Amino acid sequence: MSESPSGATRFARIRARLEAAQPTHGWQAGSYEFCLFGFKQGWACLFGGLMLALLLGTYLFYPANAPLARYDFLTIAALSIQLGMLALRLESLDEARVILAFHLIGTVMELFKTQVGSWSYPEPGLLKIGAVPLFSGFMYAAVGSYIARVWRIFAFRYDHYPPRWTTWVLASAIYVNFFAHHWLPDIRLALFAMTGLLFWRTQVWFTPFRTARSMPLLLGWFLVAMFIWFAENIATFSNAWLYPTQRDGWTLVSPAKLGAWYLLMIISFVLVAALHEPKPRFHGRDR
Repeated sequence: MSESPSGATRFARIRARLEAAQPTHGWQAGSYEFCLFGFKQGWACLFGGLMLALLLGTYLFYPANAPLARYDFLTIAALSIQLGMLALRLESLDEARVILAFHLIGTVMELFKTQVGSWSYPEPGLLKIGAVPLFSGFMYAAVGSYIARVWRIFAFRYDHYPPRWTTWVLASAIYVNFFAHHWLPDIRLALFAMTGLLFWRTQVWFTPFRTARSMPLLLGWFLVAMFIWFAENIATFSNAWLYPTQRDGWTLVSPAKLGAWYLLMIISFVLVAALHEPKPRFHGRDR
């Protein structure tokens, strides 16, 4: 599935004009490609960026005595953003279905993790399931939205992608371990080893401008997990949720959470791969 540059969306038209540019050779061409890469990444992060802005903005400016609780406002705003992206054709219906799956999977995890005390939501609200405000599921959906959009925008291709059934086994084991490690031995290290075994040769090819570039898929996942960890620090600073170590005052989220986000990235990636089938790299000259 690819995004048509012929004008189905405003972004597609803007992207087509940017890609039709003729920068000169040398450092100017390299700088232009780098800026275009940043523009496309920013567009792929649109949903997550808007959600992060809402968390921080409402923490700083939302009236304490407002008739609508801040958490409920966040839920309504997140739903409005999602509907708006569909109405403006910034996301397809197929992508929205995958994002809904992220929301459901994330909400189930939230219900369990808050019950066992892994983190908590300190503010009141009506739009909740148990102790979990409904906006929390959109934070998982933001990860799914980014992966689905960046896959499409950069026309991902792969070398040495493992058999898809093995990725489903891995993703299922990761998800089960998020729950089971509270009673059974934590097999996180074994999951990291299994991930390395399956993907150590896998290269992801992406096209920021006209030339396809590549990097190890394992490295790409780590970079995205690092970005999510930075975003999580902003989210906990904004009191969106709190870890036990932050209840007496905000502190940096433990870098150990990077491992959890890395594993969650794999679940997210496998779910999106159900929509965008992993295709082999281009041969010969790029598009």
